[in-house]
Amino acid sequence: MIGSIGSQPWRMLGVAGMGLTALYTLLISSADAITKLFAESYAAPQLYALSGGIVACLSVMANRRNGRWRGMRTTCPKAMGIRVVSTLAATGAFFYAFALLPFAEVFLFIAMIPLLAALLSGPFLGEAVRPQVWAALAFGTVGVLCLFPGGVSSISLGHYLALAAVILGTISMVASRYIGVRDSNILAQVFYPNLALMVVMGAALPFVFQPMALTDVVWVIIYAIVLFGARWVLVASLRLLPAYVVTPLMNLQFVWMVMIGYALFGEIPGSGVYLGAAIIILAGSWLVWDQARSEQHSRRVVPAE
Repeated sequence: MIGSIGSQPWRMLGVAGMGLTALYTLLISSADAITKLFAESYAAPQLYALSGGIVACLSVMANRRNGRWRGMRTTCPKAMGIRVVSTLAATGAFFYAFALLPFAEVFLFIAMIPLLAALLSGPFLGEAVRPQVWAALAFGTVGVLCLFPGGVSSISLGHYLALAAVILGTISMVASRYIGVRDSNILAQVFYPNLALMVVMGAALPFVFQPMALTDVVWVIIYAIVLFGARWVLVASLRLLPAYVVTPLMNLQFVWMVMIGYALFGEIPGSGVYLGAAIIILAGSWLVWDQARSEQHSRRVVPAE
């Protein structure tokens, strides 16, 4: 089906791409909800030792081209090492941030990742950092500050963990982008971080292990499958729609997080959460739109012969 993309009407592709993006936001929000549920009763290794192994195995099974297994070799071992370490640390930080903060509140930090990634792309990828990036980041920071109407005294450990998770997650994303333009073996980027999660969390598991009910083990398996499915759906949506269209649509995740937070955890976000989310979403959407307009203008410019 993907091979026949060029023969399909653009409108159908657009609808399919938007549907896949919406599905991605639902899947990733569901995975985050399972994380929060586990964080209430278990330590991080109990979720990630098993789920990391499952996702790594699924990556190996799916990594085929033209019916042949591609292997997991990468042409960027140093960048992959950075991605693995940053992903591992970010995963642990997010786990405990979800345990300490209301569900929808964490979204304000997650929504900052594209803005920080645009900033870090300068020193790490050699890309020009335009003034618009700094402006969007400033507005995004204002959005996060809406969480603290009482001032610095209302900042908690959970907020510091969420901030650390976002910075580490951004480093992982930038490393992924660096690898992605140099190595076509995309699933290697899923395999190695999850293999590291399995090994590191497995080593820590004996120190924090608590007996788990069979239903909890099933939830771990569901978490791994949902997370892997979310990654695949995102790749598919990016093949049908440009990134500057997909990125704003991903803010639908906030709606799911509010709904899931209310349904599962009885959380009702305050006005500061809604105001902050609106500011960050607008800042990110404006930055993406401005980048798309700049790229379209560049394509129109025909160099003189």
